[in-house]
Amino acid sequence: MDIIVFEDLDILYRKAADTFADLSKKAIQEKDRFVVALSGGSSPKAIFSLLATQEYAAKIEWSKVYFFWVDERWVPLDDEKSNAKMTFGTLLNQVPVNKEHIFPMYQEGVVPEEYAEAYEKQIRTVLGNEGAFDFILLGMGDDGHTASLFPGENVLNEQEKWVVAYYLKPQEMYRITLTAPLINKAENILVVTFGESKKHALGEVLNGEYNPELYPLQLIEKKKGLQFFTDEKAGGRIVIK
Repeated sequence: MDIIVFEDLDILYRKAADTFADLSKKAIQEKDRFVVALSGGSSPKAIFSLLATQEYAAKIEWSKVYFFWVDERWVPLDDEKSNAKMTFGTLLNQVPVNKEHIFPMYQEGVVPEEYAEAYEKQIRTVLGNEGAFDFILLGMGDDGHTASLFPGENVLNEQEKWVVAYYLKPQEMYRITLTAPLINKAENILVVTFGESKKHALGEVLNGEYNPELYPLQLIEKKKGLQFFTDEKAGGRIVIK
């Protein structure tokens, strides 16, 4: 596990874009494809916008990249709350991707629990039963959640399913998410989180008692291939116990 504390967010975003580009080249050289799961939010939006620039877009064989999502609000793809809508607007509509390699976490006319099963089948079709993504991009909320793995929810205890949909009462909406066992299979995971509001949760995730019911990001295994990109407001002088 590596942790990098950046003084400037623009440098953080560029390092994240560099990481995506470098890992895509490596995976495509070795496997002739690059399979990723992306997150929503403001920091991924900045990273995706960078990847869509000519500087980065020219480095990546977009036709060999497969796009899944880490989690999603169960809303139509044209809804402003949709992570997929943001990703299409900032990245996927700007670069020459293969549309058949894009797997949004929503389908009209299907209940979310059924689509969670269908989404797992799509992942297995692409990745096989090993289910190892080449790259997963994660964030962290102020409460220590990642993906749609929120504190106190039953999804935190899931050991068998790769994808789960459930009703999140505090938000009064359905969410669909990859589960921790699947995320932990990934070869490379990048967690991007920054700002003063993230300081307490990040400290607990990295150095606190193991309590994933309260800080779900602790479910992500601290191993080779896991990176944290943060800033001084959230990370300060991080010391790992």
